[in-house]
Amino acid sequence: MNVFLDHQSATPLLPEVFEAMKPFFLEAFGNPSSLHQHGLRVRDALTKARRQMAQLINAESEEEIFFTSDGTESANLAVKGVAYANERKGKHLVVSATEHPSVINSVEFLEKQGWQCSRVPVDAFGRIKPSDVEAAITPQTTLVAVHHVNHDIGAIQPIAQIGRLTGEKGIPLYVDCESSAGWLPIDVQAMGANLVSFSPHRFYGPKGVGVLYRNRRARIVSILHGGVQEGGRRAGTENVPAIVGGGLAAEIAGAQMSQRAAHAARLQERLWDGLKSRIPYIKLNGPEPGPDRIPTNLNISTEFIEGEGQLLSLDIAGIAVASGSSCVSKSLKISHVLAAIGLDHALAQGNLILTLGKDNTEAEIDYVVDSFARIVTKLRAMSPMWDEFEKGIIDSVIAPTGRGKSFSAHAADVSGKRAH
Repeated sequence: MNVFLDHQSATPLLPEVFEAMKPFFLEAFGNPSSLHQHGLRVRDALTKARRQMAQLINAESEEEIFFTSDGTESANLAVKGVAYANERKGKHLVVSATEHPSVINSVEFLEKQGWQCSRVPVDAFGRIKPSDVEAAITPQTTLVAVHHVNHDIGAIQPIAQIGRLTGEKGIPLYVDCESSAGWLPIDVQAMGANLVSFSPHRFYGPKGVGVLYRNRRARIVSILHGGVQEGGRRAGTENVPAIVGGGLAAEIAGAQMSQRAAHAARLQERLWDGLKSRIPYIKLNGPEPGPDRIPTNLNISTEFIEGEGQLLSLDIAGIAVASGSSCVSKSLKISHVLAAIGLDHALAQGNLILTLGKDNTEAEIDYVVDSFARIVTKLRAMSPMWDEFEKGIIDSVIAPTGRGKSFSAHAADVSGKRAH
């Protein structure tokens, strides 16, 4: 059996979306900037797609929708574009400590040019307190950036509360909705969001197109210079087939959202219940399944084994997942999200991210639970850490027995002895 549980990275293209895209490869191939009839046909298609995107997030007008190449470009445009447009007012930004790398790295780029940034901490479940955001704001703050749903641990943030306080202070609020668009209701007006980004490939649309919503009250400048496409905000010929497909995917996602989310929620609960009943020393990172967590995401840490071995073994069994472990990222650092919630380093290295889609089935979930339980047993049998745990040399972080030190403390002792 082949089971795809990495829908956070990509979703399969809907057949009807593919059919809608095909004419814009073969027949309607004109450039939307052209003045002849071939350009007009394409411009009309882009206008329709803008309208479909606007309806998905309850924007006032399709004119508030701009197309980019993907979510990363949209995030860069939102963060840098607002910062540059408002630098005379101030050069201070406020972001959460668990933002996506496209936001974090954009902020770090600006810091090298003289901007300052306050990073708001999160609690043990990855949630942000609006009061902490308010405390971080200064008279020089020109942007607050907070994601709707965390890309690693699925935590849903109190965006409407944050939007109310930024609105009262007249500070633009940028919300990264990459992980939530098409799965959770997004109302930019109710949120108080001035900028929102998302990508259709997360909800059964094509790759190669990103969306940035910007209301008229947010000043922004282009960071990509060239022609006057996208109202002068984003130069470069638009990816018309992807935009058309993305628009239809957005329309379908809006119509099917409640059914998709309910289906994913049932599978999420079944998957987590199965895993924790079959596998000892396993931990869910982020909120429990329910109103504080998106129904598509499970982020788990399995103690005494590393994420890379788990991922590769699951792949051999036909199960595709993602890993947040440092082994797979080729870095000695753990995920900044897991570090921000205070997760033990050893648990962070045994981390997997499983994301559900609309086509997953109960039979697939049961296969994953059974396969993963066998894989964990096999990997632990080969693990020196598990052997030391069974001998009482080290202890569990998830369910301490009191017999020994945690693996992290034991590793620190070993490292210290080697240093001397």
